Amino acid sequence: MPDLSVYLVTDAGQSRAAGRDVLDTVAAAVRGGVRAVQIREKELSAREFLALVIALSAVLPDHVALIVNDRVDVFLAAQNAGARVDGMHVGQGDLPAGQVRALIGPDALLGISAATEAQITAAATDPARVDHIGIGALHTTQTKQDAPPALGHERVAALLTHARAARHGGLPAVVIGGVQARDLPALRGAGAAGAAVVSAICRASDPESAARELRAAWDHPGRRA
Repeated sequence: MPDLSVYLVTDAGQSRAAGRDVLDTVAAAVRGGVRAVQIREKELSAREFLALVIALSAVLPDHVALIVNDRVDVFLAAQNAGARVDGMHVGQGDLPAGQVRALIGPDALLGISAATEAQITAAATDPARVDHIGIGALHTTQTKQDAPPALGHERVAALLTHARAARHGGLPAVVIGGVQARDLPALRGAGAAGAAVVSAICRASDPESAARELRAAWDHPGRRA
């Protein structure tokens, strides 16, 4: 299982607004301590998305997982082009897990968004083998227009408890949705496998420093900033 602890979900628009392209944002975030990158670019064409995946694959170090959001066709095309892509993440409205698993094969990482106990149980027991879930949204976020309502820490902690109990050995869960460095100690304490961020890095004036702050908050949850 890859290290999902500090997990960047890309947003090219936010990166441009901060004065750089998404490749520069990812490179800086990795230097700061990001260990997984999910490419989520809903405004790009398929060709543009594929080109970005291939470009990122060429520069990411092997210890950083590269995950494609929603587009199984882009994942497969990148693989066919020889790019290193580690997995897929899909939402509740995307292709069913079994169909995704059949396309991406047994070795790829498969993540699914989940916001209720029923969705977590379904993911944990799916014969397609879901590797992890994304729980959210923790806070209200404007990053994703169709983001579910904010759950808050107490509700997220309850869902994390359910994820641990839903499958033997637990179902790893990454929490997303307006996550900031100050949230990470509580998320780790509640049993999250990681915290996924968008704006906290993509909008930051210094994405390396922002990632370093997130890394420190995860690695040293008892240390005051």
